[in-house]
Amino acid sequence: MSFTPRFRDIAHLGHIELLTPKPEESLKFFTEIVGLSESGRQGDSVYLRAWGDYEFATLKLTVAKAPGLGHLALRTADAETLDLLVADLQQHGFQGKWLESDLGHGRAFRFPSPDGHQLELYFETTWFEAPSESATYMRNNPQRRGTRGISPRRLDHINILASDVKANREFYQKRLGMKLTEQIIFDDGAEMGGWLTATNKSYDIAITRDNAGGHGRLHHLTYFTDTREEVLRAADIFVESGVTIETGPHKHAIGQTFFLYVFEPGGNRFELASGGYSILAPDWKPVVWTQADRARGQAWGLKTVESFHTYGTPPIE
Repeated sequence: MSFTPRFRDIAHLGHIELLTPKPEESLKFFTEIVGLSESGRQGDSVYLRAWGDYEFATLKLTVAKAPGLGHLALRTADAETLDLLVADLQQHGFQGKWLESDLGHGRAFRFPSPDGHQLELYFETTWFEAPSESATYMRNNPQRRGTRGISPRRLDHINILASDVKANREFYQKRLGMKLTEQIIFDDGAEMGGWLTATNKSYDIAITRDNAGGHGRLHHLTYFTDTREEVLRAADIFVESGVTIETGPHKHAIGQTFFLYVFEPGGNRFELASGGYSILAPDWKPVVWTQADRARGQAWGLKTVESFHTYGTPPIE
């Protein structure tokens, strides 16, 4: 049977496995400062979630020698689509392996992307069930609104670094059916960044050029807050907790999100974001930003700090 991946075959970004050489400090950062809740533990990993995430976990924090991305996981539309996507990947030379289960979800197919990032496709998942002390009468929320630390609502997106943005962008479009919403193309024709969505959000995955020449590296992961005021409040919490702010609070031009970037103790870049826009048009055309556009900086003129263009995890000596 002929199969071509379609938009919506991927339901959304499901979870991210973050590697850290400082597990205790990273766990304290994500629970006490950011305000995520622990869902469970297995082996060298701790599973975390935000109060608005419907799944058992959206962040898997795993002990490692160096920081970086363990894997990123995408939930498919249904079990049949999972099998069809995997068969299509294998037909196009992407070899991986089936994992029977992980804490919080069922069988998953793990394979490397063109740049070497480990991807996981799954459908079967465990929905979070709130204990009595965090249950809410708001039946359309998974639990009571968080009150510890910053308390973001949900996992939002991931930005990965790639040596060849175009090749990786085409992979997510052609093999996973994701939609390109915005991109950066320099004067010489080089693609410097691509933003792709599986939903009506402006993006779920961003791919930007790895200027250090690395492969399979992470730029940042992002959780979402409801308002800009919560991002401003988060800036105070970070500073008072001894966490150095890399850049922001400010507004992105691409995606139009209000942002704040810091580094968690293990060395990975972490973002809090709010706002942005939704895409309702079925015939949306990708927005193209030029080299001159990017030289202007962010939406209100803030110049992008140099570390934003050079630092990723794991670090390159």
